[in-house]
Amino acid sequence: MNAKSKKGQLLTPKAFVIRQLKFGFISLSLIAFSLFIGSLGYHYLGKVSWIDALLNASMILTGMGPVDKMQTDTAKLFATFYSLYSGIAFLTTSAILLTPGVHRILHIIHLDDEAND
Repeated sequence: MNAKSKKGQLLTPKAFVIRQLKFGFISLSLIAFSLFIGSLGYHYLGKVSWIDALLNASMILTGMGPVDKMQTDTAKLFATFYSLYSGIAFLTTSAILLTPGVHRILHIIHLDDEAND
């Protein structure tokens, strides 16, 4: 690819910040959705208060572990599947948030390689 083509140019700092903000918004949306689902499940299936449900959901989502012991089999199944989902959601959110920066670094390295050819 020609380094002078539109696709070969590095984004301006302003465009990069806008891209990072968009990806940040997507990441925050995924976290909010995950906390919403977790809070609903812990509140209705685990029979805990809303604030305790949010606490349990956030602790599981960050990998810290549950706060309240689930008493019913249904609540335990929800906690199991929410924990599995949370691991994937955490990795996905991290990847989404880091993508613009990693892409920019790789793009800079690639431009440096083309300049040396």
